[in-house]
Amino acid sequence: MTTSRRRVAILISGRGSNMAVLTEAAQAKDYPAEIALVVSNRPDAAGLALAARNGIATAIVDHKLFASREAFDAMLQKTLEQAQIEIVCLAGFMRMLTTPFVEKWRGRMINIHPSLLPEFKGLDTHARALAAGVKVHGCTVHFVVPELDSGPIILQEKVPVLAGDTEETLATRVLAAEHRIYPAALRMLTEGKIERI
Repeated sequence: MTTSRRRVAILISGRGSNMAVLTEAAQAKDYPAEIALVVSNRPDAAGLALAARNGIATAIVDHKLFASREAFDAMLQKTLEQAQIEIVCLAGFMRMLTTPFVEKWRGRMINIHPSLLPEFKGLDTHARALAAGVKVHGCTVHFVVPELDSGPIILQEKVPVLAGDTEETLATRVLAAEHRIYPAALRMLTEGKIERI
């Protein structure tokens, strides 16, 4: 590993499938980012064991142990600073972060969302897409800003909505697209190919 690689932390709350894809991408010698830390707000997140098996440092900042979002975010910030993190990737991280925390990481924190933003912000995107009868769905990598799922878009990939699709079949197709665009977007950010916000 060269010293020029940017130190990245991935924040997860669950299985960490996008974390796994980012980790795999970062193993390539020419990839400009190093996954230096995986942090979960849930001690039982399956992704923690996966990260540990890959030799990546892990940390748990259990949101249930903090009286406020501000206190949780302060510990999260301290954890990231101690690991000398430069860029943060949210990958199925199911916590709303406070505005001061988000502003500290402006232009250096990105998220993957399972819809073609600005359509279907928030949760249950596949069910809502099916209910709306859209023919095209997809996913978006975007910068994180204080307003939910509203930051500038970095990359999107469209997937068709097929006749007979269920939430599960559509989710599977979208997840495959997520796994393609998230490593590409992180590469673009770390190589300075995106205008920072």
